[in-house]
Amino acid sequence: MLWFRRLNLIAMIWCFCLVVVGAYVRLSDAGLGCPDWPGCYGHLTVPDAPHEVQAAEQQFPQRPVEAPKAWKEMIHRYLAETLGLFITVLALMSLFGRQPGLPKKLPIALLGVVIFQGVLGMWTVTWQLKPLAVTGHLLGGMTTFSLLLWMWLSTRPQAAADRTPPVSSGLRRFATLGLIVVALQIFLGGWTSTNYAALACPDFPSCQHSYLPDLDVQQAFTLWHGLGINYEHGILDARARVTIHYFHRLGALLVCVVLIALGSALLRQAQARWRWLGRAVLAALLLQISIGVGLIHLQWPLWLAALHNLGAELLLGTLVALNYFVRDPARSVG
Repeated sequence: MLWFRRLNLIAMIWCFCLVVVGAYVRLSDAGLGCPDWPGCYGHLTVPDAPHEVQAAEQQFPQRPVEAPKAWKEMIHRYLAETLGLFITVLALMSLFGRQPGLPKKLPIALLGVVIFQGVLGMWTVTWQLKPLAVTGHLLGGMTTFSLLLWMWLSTRPQAAADRTPPVSSGLRRFATLGLIVVALQIFLGGWTSTNYAALACPDFPSCQHSYLPDLDVQQAFTLWHGLGINYEHGILDARARVTIHYFHRLGALLVCVVLIALGSALLRQAQARWRWLGRAVLAALLLQISIGVGLIHLQWPLWLAALHNLGAELLLGTLVALNYFVRDPARSVG
C-alpha cells in the first residue's frame, strides 16, 4: 500500500503539472507544432538534420518545421506517455496486489480515462485543433487529476473512530453543487481558449463597453463544424467569440456566488476541520478570480494565461477534496 500511495502521489503531481504544460503548449500556438501523431514529421523526436527537415517539409508542405513549437508539443507528449505508464503500473498493482484496502475499480477506471485521453490527443492533431477535441482533452486531464486525487485520499491510513458529528446532507449537496459549477466553468474556460475568444472582451467588468453585448449563442456553442477544417486561430466571427467570452464571465460570477456561500457555510461549522476546508475553498477562489481579472487588464500574457489553468486545477482539487471528506467525517483532515 505504501508504494501504491507513493506512485499515486507522483502520478497526481505529474498530472497536475502536465495540464499546465498542455495549456502552455496550446496558448503558445504550438498545438500543431507536429502535424502528425504520435511522432513528429514521422520521427520520434523533432527532425533537426537538414535532410530530415527537407524530407519533413516535402511530406507536410503546408506545415514547415518550426523546431521550438515542435519541441514544446513533443515534450508534452513525452510527459503524457510517462503519466500513462504510471497509471498502467497503478492498475497492475491494483489487479495483482493483495494488500487490504487496495482500490480495485478506480485504477482501472483511470486507465480507461488515460487511454481515451490518448485518443483525444490524436484527434487534437488530426482534426487540426478542433475545439471540441481540444476542450475534451483539457477536461480529460482535469478528470484524470481529480480521480488521482480522490484515489490518493481514499488510501490514507484510517484514523481512530471519529466522534465528530457529520455535516448535514444539505451541506453535502452544496459541496456537490460547488464541484458541478466549477466543472462547467472549466468547460467554458476551455471553450473560450480553444475558440480564441480570450481577447473578445478586452474591457472589464463590461464587455465591448456593454453589460449586455450583441450575442450569437447558437453559433458560439455549435459543437460540431465538421472535419477537414484548420481550426488554428479559430473560425468563428467576432460576435460569436464575444458570446463565448461573455458566458465565461457569467460562469465566473455563478462560481463566485456558489463558492462564497459554500465557503461561508463551512466557516460557520463548529468543527475546525470544516472551517479549514472553507478557508481553502475561498482562498482558491480568490486566487483564480485575481488571475482572471489580471489576465484581462494585462491583455493575456502567456505566463499568466498558463497560471489560469493552474488556478483552475487548484480550485477543482479543493472541491474534490471537500466532496471526499464531507461524505465521511472519519476521513477528515482535522
